[in-house]
Amino acid sequence: MNKVVNLINRVLGNNGIKLKKMDEFMYWSPFISHHKRKLQVNIQTQKWHCWVSNVGGRNLFQLFKKVGASREQFSELVELVGEPKFYKKNNQDKKTELVKLPKEFKPLWNGGDGIVKRHALTYLYKRGINDNDIMKHNIGYCDEGKYSNRIIIPSYDSNGQLNFFVGRDFYNSKLKYLNSFTSKDVIGFDLFINWNEPIILCEGVFDAMAFKRNAIPLFGKTVSKTLQKKIIEFGVKTLYLALDDDAMSDTIKITDMFLGEGIDVRIMVLKDKDPSDIGFKKLIKNIQMTPTTKFSDLMKYKLKGF
Repeated sequence: MNKVVNLINRVLGNNGIKLKKMDEFMYWSPFISHHKRKLQVNIQTQKWHCWVSNVGGRNLFQLFKKVGASREQFSELVELVGEPKFYKKNNQDKKTELVKLPKEFKPLWNGGDGIVKRHALTYLYKRGINDNDIMKHNIGYCDEGKYSNRIIIPSYDSNGQLNFFVGRDFYNSKLKYLNSFTSKDVIGFDLFINWNEPIILCEGVFDAMAFKRNAIPLFGKTVSKTLQKKIIEFGVKTLYLALDDDAMSDTIKITDMFLGEGIDVRIMVLKDKDPSDIGFKKLIKNIQMTPTTKFSDLMKYKLKGF
């Protein structure tokens, strides 16, 4: 076993599990209590990060200091990797955008009544969204302000922090969607995703909710860098792609990208229908009948002009 890995194992008090990505190991995090290993360490770059507490650093010395390593263990680390490097703060680093729900936001599940709320609920019920979905996703609405007459569907990260929201008009506005004015480089519905199970990628929040479980809305037709990184780092084995039929060229690009990472990709055929129109039961049958996309299948799509 690598001497650095052996040392980290002793400092953290548990043995790291090697990931597919070279030099990456997952540990039980000393910063949180979680049923899965959430501390990721790269023994080559020395960067480390806990995916739940969001604690991380640029070198192993920072990690050792955080967990209270002994002087002898610090000395051993110096012998193995050399003296620590010091980094100057880069003022150009991108600041984390703070996402907030509209101040006029009202949860649909929390009492109250009114014509706007009744219209919002009617719209959701027609799209196959039930009361359990409304509570699970904390869906609300606005009856005044910039998001007036819109349903608000929040998205939360793995820590339960708001990372994006979608505003869908339920009357006859020319602008159907008015979303959070923040970056889409996030993971939609991350809070509800089990990364050890097959994952479904789809375009919108209503599509994701139609699948009921382990579906990620892309808020468009492309995979964000943050989502791509997490899929690869967590060793996701199977991906189902459920983009609209008019987005086949985007589906092919996504398939090509993840096939190159050794992931089992399966392209779902929706026949010009939205997942919410198809319904949960038929979607499950569709998933069960969707075969693995082979490299030869990918070539056929490309030859057809996609």
